[in-house]
Amino acid sequence: MNYAITIARGYGSGGRRIGQKLADKLNIDFVDRELLQLASIESGINEALFGQADERVKKSALLFKNSGKGHLGDVLKPEQNGFTSDENLFNFQAKVLRSLAQKESFVVMGRAADFILKDSPNVLSVNIQASHAFCTKAVMDLMGFSEKEAESHIEKIDRYRADFYEYYTGRNWNNPANYDLCFNSERLGDDNCIRLIIESARLKFGPDFDKKEIEA
Repeated sequence: MNYAITIARGYGSGGRRIGQKLADKLNIDFVDRELLQLASIESGINEALFGQADERVKKSALLFKNSGKGHLGDVLKPEQNGFTSDENLFNFQAKVLRSLAQKESFVVMGRAADFILKDSPNVLSVNIQASHAFCTKAVMDLMGFSEKEAESHIEKIDRYRADFYEYYTGRNWNNPANYDLCFNSERLGDDNCIRLIIESARLKFGPDFDKKEIEA
């Protein structure tokens, strides 16, 4: 049985680290920026354009002026206008994710994966957050920022993630109803988050959940 676990996370919450540990424990792939390479192969579009699209949306809130309508759809053909538009690049990533979900099990970070895969079987969606103070300290330790710099960086990244999600899905990134599970990583810690995700996967996916892949 193939399954996917999607993880949305606040910056500094440790969500990416938890996702990596989870994938290692389950012995399945961890998908993050690797998705850009896969989408490049699928579309024939230079991978650099996917990276540039990511950078553009991080720098300009104006790109989200139509936020709330949703921009997930079918991919365009090379001869069509907008083939290399940000929206079409995103839709190629969505196409790759759906195809991947039919072939193998994986943990995927962000990129509105919970929405993209919402109609696919065997998907568990997770949102990991932590307190402002916890995230600030984590970013200060990781990046060597001052407290003020860390707070500004967190605000910028989380605003981008929320706007990105709303732009492509028409939904609120922070709405817990969008996810199966919402965790406070500060209170639970990495190991308990991982344990609860695995137990929830067993409950949701049923007896066919591949227990033999999990390390003892």
